[in-house]
Amino acid sequence: MMHDAGSRLLFGCMGLGGGWDRGPIEAADVAAAHAAIDAALHAGITVFDHADIYRHGKAEEVFGRVLADRPELADALHLQTKCGIVLGTDQAPGRYDSAATTLTARVEDSLARLGVERIDTLLIHRPDPLAPPEGIAAALAALHSAGKVGRFGVSNHSAAQMARLQSVLDEPLAVNQLQLSLGHRGWLESSVLVNVAPGAEPGGPGADAASFPHGTLEYCAEHQVELQAWGSMDRGRYTSGVDAAPDADREAAALVARLARDLQATPEAIVLGWLMRHPAGIRPVVGTTNPARIAACADAEAVAARMDSDDWYALWITARGEPLP
Repeated sequence: MMHDAGSRLLFGCMGLGGGWDRGPIEAADVAAAHAAIDAALHAGITVFDHADIYRHGKAEEVFGRVLADRPELADALHLQTKCGIVLGTDQAPGRYDSAATTLTARVEDSLARLGVERIDTLLIHRPDPLAPPEGIAAALAALHSAGKVGRFGVSNHSAAQMARLQSVLDEPLAVNQLQLSLGHRGWLESSVLVNVAPGAEPGGPGADAASFPHGTLEYCAEHQVELQAWGSMDRGRYTSGVDAAPDADREAAALVARLARDLQATPEAIVLGWLMRHPAGIRPVVGTTNPARIAACADAEAVAARMDSDDWYALWITARGEPLP
């Protein structure tokens, strides 16, 4: 697989492979995967983000079928996958498992489903409180030395958790993938509510600031850790039109539509460009499988360059629903 040198956007593969069940992959699922991958490549996207749990493994498997059909794509892609979550069943609840033996087995399973010999980037999906960092580090080192994984990262980890894992890792952590978006603003709210007394109503402005560990973005900047944003388009919350927006989001959706007209861009490029305008160097993960919507995201980086600070703050303040402190 190639080194990532394309768009700052990533394509999130969670929607590929059919339903969230263990049923077979249908021909229509393979055709949809081909179409989505082609749309992403046409938009300049070269990083394809997976997880072993997506569609119970079917997202990786259908992607592997596309690569088998078109082996020439291998040199055009950067493959990233995640492991560490165990989906719940009728017999056992969902949980996390980053034990050394589990990580090794999960990576082998992902390689087999994708039909490749190497994963470019592997992320620990969520922190496992029972997994000693030393065991994780040993498993990652073995995978790296065997040539099965190129680089490592984490997802949904705080700065403190990253620092602890990094303290026993030989290779630098390269990525942290977090939920960052116009609708999920804890990463921003925590940066300005440091000296503000809590009191936001549940779901109101600043309500999720406490759940985002302040200092995580700064740690990533200091240690050259790439920030990736999952959930970056909030499932179309601000981009599907004012009439389709929830009542609380209609003013923000109207502003997104106006900025799209003013900046000669799509609403999708506006909300992604807003993320990319932040100096942290955020790389949004585009999760839609709709080729038209994927295409609508293509100019996000250019929009970020054209978006001035007045527009950026207007989007933030309108989405939060009240002035900044």
